[in-house]
Amino acid sequence: MKANKFSRRDFMRNASLVAAGTVAGSLIYGEQARAQDVPTAKILNYNEKMGYRRLGKTNLLISEISLGGHWKNRNAGLYWSKFANDEVPDDVVKNRTEVVSACIDAGMNYVDITTGAECLSYGAALKGRRDKMIIGADQGSMCIRKAERCNVEYQTNNVETCLRFLQTDYIDIWRPQAIQDGSTTDEQFEPCLEVFEKMHKQGKILYLGISAHNRPYLEHIIDKYPQIEMVIFPCSAKTKEKGLPPTAENVEEVNAIKWSDETRGIFKKAKDKDIGIVTIKPFFGGSLFKSNPKTKFPVMGVGSKDENDLARLTLQCILANEKITSIVPGLTTVYEAENAARASYTLPMGMTAAERQWLTDITEKGWANLPQEYAWLRDWEYV
Repeated sequence: MKANKFSRRDFMRNASLVAAGTVAGSLIYGEQARAQDVPTAKILNYNEKMGYRRLGKTNLLISEISLGGHWKNRNAGLYWSKFANDEVPDDVVKNRTEVVSACIDAGMNYVDITTGAECLSYGAALKGRRDKMIIGADQGSMCIRKAERCNVEYQTNNVETCLRFLQTDYIDIWRPQAIQDGSTTDEQFEPCLEVFEKMHKQGKILYLGISAHNRPYLEHIIDKYPQIEMVIFPCSAKTKEKGLPPTAENVEEVNAIKWSDETRGIFKKAKDKDIGIVTIKPFFGGSLFKSNPKTKFPVMGVGSKDENDLARLTLQCILANEKITSIVPGLTTVYEAENAARASYTLPMGMTAAERQWLTDITEKGWANLPQEYAWLRDWEYV
């Protein structure tokens, strides 16, 4: 992986450019973040320009930028959530196939899926090339966000449905979705452990993760269950890491509630337990862009230099945290996939002072004007 090797002086210079002010706090991009001295043959879809990081104790080598299951639909909706008769429209198959192909060509090797319609769409897009993507999946309409679903039988059916919709006989990572407000109880979550153990032995699930929107709940899960191998949670250019030297930006802990440990954040907990981290919502659910939500398909900066620069710099800012394995932005078009990949390609070059200030100004404005449906992201400012 010669292309990923840089001198310590290069990394320190670049880190000083990337990490400053309210954007990224004191997160530093370190040489150890990227997989070093690993035979490239062991990296799926290897591209010498892409950075790859180890997903904790799974030992999977994941592209720094990967593919999120959500994308914008033709009516400017958030994502494809349901298809009549579980049949994927031809134009959806075409779009997802083109985007997946672009991601593979760019060196991306992980796709994160959260709904049945996404399972159907990516199952169609990956037909005949299932081995080209590591898949993390759960079925949103069958997940443990409702009490009546929190049993072994229902969650077994959840996984079997994912497999059927994806047209595959195994999922690399099953990553159940906890209730968004953090109210999932241990008794509600623990059937997932039983399902994983059973289906892992059958070769239908290789690794176990969990997705959560509530920070203290996720800290609790990390502390209690050693079976967890990776976690998924929101992270943006506004996120700061707990436990760093106090500054005007990170001295105060916010929204501390049940299960919260004020002395150690998720990043340190995950590192200590060798748990991989995949992050979501880098663009505040798309609200960071002017084109959201009024512009119809395709959206999110296609043809706009400013919005594509904003996407790339935001992703780079998040990747400055070496504890993060990968970011999974939703990608609507081939152009967006190529632009997102460039965030990894150019990461070692760092940001200019002007780029950093521009990103800070836009991020602060977007943070101050979060839509009501994404106001909960403020709980993830100090992680």
